[in-house]
Amino acid sequence: MSTSKQTPSTPDEAKPSRLGRGLSALLGETDFDVVTAPAGPGALPRELPVEFLRPNPFQPRKTFDDVYMAELSASIREKGVLQPLIVRPIEQSAEDTSASEPESFEIVAGERRWRAAQMASVHAVPVVIKTLTDGEALEIALVENIQRSDLNSIEEAAGYRALMDEFDHTQDHLGEIVGKSRSHIANMLRLLTLPEDIQNLISEGALTAGHGRACLRADHPKELADRIVKEQLNVRQAEALARGDEVVKPKSAPPSSPPLAKDADTVALENNVSNALGLKVTLHHLGDKGGEVRVAYKTLEQLDEICRRLSRDG
Repeated sequence: MSTSKQTPSTPDEAKPSRLGRGLSALLGETDFDVVTAPAGPGALPRELPVEFLRPNPFQPRKTFDDVYMAELSASIREKGVLQPLIVRPIEQSAEDTSASEPESFEIVAGERRWRAAQMASVHAVPVVIKTLTDGEALEIALVENIQRSDLNSIEEAAGYRALMDEFDHTQDHLGEIVGKSRSHIANMLRLLTLPEDIQNLISEGALTAGHGRACLRADHPKELADRIVKEQLNVRQAEALARGDEVVKPKSAPPSSPPLAKDADTVALENNVSNALGLKVTLHHLGDKGGEVRVAYKTLEQLDEICRRLSRDG
């Protein structure tokens, strides 16, 4: 079945790169395209009230940027939810088995759209319902976020750790799923061995993953992290400190003296010369030290005219 490709319109619906097996492979054979709404009548997503949906306890994302959420909410308020959420049924208890269908679904992918829809007072959202195991749900949630380059380094590492600890995935298998090298996954997992306060600095964006790896090699990681933040050190400088080398920061140039205020005669002369040349002319008079004249031009023709006037006789 052919699928019409549409350009996503909301911040949450940017086109992802193809990583590893990708969401299509993880979701199995389906007429639904994760990025665009399907064209066939049998594959169209259905709508569910927002109160029927529950967050995914395995969601790798732990923080939701307020500014981003406000932008997404405004977009949904104007255009609606353009990309369906992926959900799976939550098993009913024995007393609810008489119901024709379950009234609770767990969000596998699209929690931000669900939250933003509620902020926008949208009462129902489009969904595609899939039957998935816990491991499959976590895989899809992790891959979707990584494909959007949307997780911070600690969230990404925690997602990898959950897949390994709870569902017996190896680092090699993770690499196949998310399209990352085994060494990348190993380096990300090492960040989880940092003290919690340093992990928080990485989550908040005060430190990068590269800074975190430098701290891992330091004898006193917290002291190094504090110095990186205080002195705004780059990764190379942080690595030098971790090796025990002292960082010599370049000396900043001494502040220049503020220019003297121009008197009325100087301003009038600037205007006269500017009008005569038809170009911006600036005079900087430094008293007994002399001064300088600057003539600004925008085109080569203007420069040619300046040269012509300066070189002619008289």
